[in-house]
Amino acid sequence: MKFAKPALIAIAVLVLVGALAYALTEKPKAPAATFTTLEGRPIALDSLRGKVVLVNFWATSCPGCIKEMPGMIEVYRQYRDRGFEIVAVAMQYDPPQYVTNFVQTRQLPFPVALDADGSHARAFGDVRLTPTSFLVGKDGRIVEQKLGELDFVRLRALLDRELS
Repeated sequence: MKFAKPALIAIAVLVLVGALAYALTEKPKAPAATFTTLEGRPIALDSLRGKVVLVNFWATSCPGCIKEMPGMIEVYRQYRDRGFEIVAVAMQYDPPQYVTNFVQTRQLPFPVALDADGSHARAFGDVRLTPTSFLVGKDGRIVEQKLGELDFVRLRALLDRELS
């Protein structure tokens, strides 16, 4: 009985360390969101399983968002045929006519959705700052979350790894 207490403590510590290691390595699942594009077409994130998806929360009033759009267009064109998709989600406060004008004048080649009621921002952890991006792996788990402008060198490296 004298050795039982230290052994139980050691086992408890090992279980806690194992649980912590698992929690740190286990990627969270992306929310089961269904976006509605500017054209009124629904895109269920679950329907994109098997692809790597960049969900980018942005606004027409966000200088960083505007700055990163040409890079997003370039990466989209480079990787779309390999199983990459982008869904650009305009924030709730962004006037729909501004979003439509931006999409048309910049000829964005990827789907753009409106988060009319803020539910998508809430589902992704209450996104409030733009740009905020989530890279969702083929299995539907969030590979990476980025607050601020995308690092396109890093994004390409992640895409090369995830799409191989």
